[in-house]
Amino acid sequence: MSDAGRLTISVSTVARIPATATQPALALPAVAVALTDNGSGIVREHLEQIFEPFFTTKRVGQGTGLGLSQVFGFIKQSGGEVRVTSEVGRGTTFHLYLPIAPANGQPPPLDDAGATADGGGVTVLVVEDNLEVGSFAVDLLSDLGYHAVLAANAECALALLADQPGRFDVVFSDVVMPGMSGLELAIEIRRLYRSLPILLTSGYSHVLATNGAQGFELIHKPYSADALSRRLQEILAECESHLTT
Repeated sequence: MSDAGRLTISVSTVARIPATATQPALALPAVAVALTDNGSGIVREHLEQIFEPFFTTKRVGQGTGLGLSQVFGFIKQSGGEVRVTSEVGRGTTFHLYLPIAPANGQPPPLDDAGATADGGGVTVLVVEDNLEVGSFAVDLLSDLGYHAVLAANAECALALLADQPGRFDVVFSDVVMPGMSGLELAIEIRRLYRSLPILLTSGYSHVLATNGAQGFELIHKPYSADALSRRLQEILAECESHLTT
């Protein structure tokens, strides 16, 4: 809001979390915290990126791009959702939805899918051309019990796979990269190492709408730590199942 502005915070309860253009409605009673400003607003093409770690449109020294990714992670790990509406020149509203606790004060039971899966020493090759984002992903996976190794681009990833065959259990790659894209990398890995599972990630839905994921597993940015770990565990289990049948 530059030098001055108005920030309005409101709290209410809702019977369900509303849908968006890309997310369905959820039949989940929640506390809704709305934060509305009358600032500059967010352009449409940035709305899908604002929760990505280190994404920022501010000048150097004015922000790291980590604040909203932390908000997203907290909301997701609490079982909630976040919605954003914005109009350039008029302002932005963030709606934070947090599940209502049971009346008896006991937390709702978590099923196996709701618990964060432990990495168990699985070795992940992380392919990301943005050093800060790549380091963030490596640290995140390490905190979850994985061994994570960063490759700065697809060519480096292929060199590591060729130099150390059998070291990596799974590849986790960004889609949009200079040179060989993550999708092209995945196709080449599938050709060279047919049994090596691959998980792709991207925050650019228009790229995937144009090219598709071509059968590869995909997790959309921004993602929470538990969602990433669950997806990795799922594709590892599926790969192991295929190998034993």
